[in-house]
Amino acid sequence: MLTIYGVYRSRASRVYWMAEELGLEFRSVPVLQARRLADPLAAEAPLNTHSAEFAAVNPMGQIPSIADGDLVMHESLAINLYLARKHGGPLSGQTVEEDGLLTMWTVWAASQVEPHSVRIVLTYDNGLENSAEGKETIAAACYGLRRPLAALESQLAGRQWIVADRFTVADLNIAEVLRYAQSEAALFDAHPNVKAWIERCQSRPAYKRMQETRGKEPIEV
Repeated sequence: MLTIYGVYRSRASRVYWMAEELGLEFRSVPVLQARRLADPLAAEAPLNTHSAEFAAVNPMGQIPSIADGDLVMHESLAINLYLARKHGGPLSGQTVEEDGLLTMWTVWAASQVEPHSVRIVLTYDNGLENSAEGKETIAAACYGLRRPLAALESQLAGRQWIVADRFTVADLNIAEVLRYAQSEAALFDAHPNVKAWIERCQSRPAYKRMQETRGKEPIEV
C-alpha cells in the first residue's frame, strides 16, 4: 500500500489529491512541520520534520515523502509525476511527447511560479499581510508572477487544460502551486483563462475530498 508522509496542510496536499484522483488506497502518516511546534525535539512532541523517526524516511526533513513498496520518494511534484506514470490512465502522458510536456510544465511550475506564490502564502501564514513589510513582499511576488501567468494565460487560450484535451497531472501540479497565490484575486481577474481553468481544477470531486480532509486538520497545534 502507498504510504504518504505529511499533513494535509502542507505540500502533501498535492499528493493526497493525486491519490484521490487515481482512486488509490493509501495510508496517511501525519508529519507536522517543525516550525509549527514550540519544541519539535521534545519527548512529547508529535511526529514532525525534525523527528529522528521521520529523518530515517527523509534526511532532508521535508514533507511530503512516500513509500511505495520498496521505493521511497520525496518532492511532491516528482511524486505526482511518478504516480501518474505508474498507474496510467488519463492523468498520465499517453505518448512520449505528452509525457515530456507534463514534465516540462511541472518543472516550470516549480521554478517559475512557486518561488513567488510561496512568498505570498507565507506572508499570510505569518500574519504579516497588513504590515508594510508584508504588503511589499506580496507586491513583489505578484510582480514576479506577471510573466508566468501571462504565459499560462496564452497556453490556455482556446483550451480547457494545459497539455492535452483532458485534465492531467500537469494541471494538478500547477493548480496546487498557484493555489498559494489565490488570495490575490486581482492576479486571477487579470488572467481570465487562468482563473476559469483553476476553478475547473478545483471543482473536481477528488480535489473537494482532499480539501474536506484538509479542513478538518487543526490550524493551531
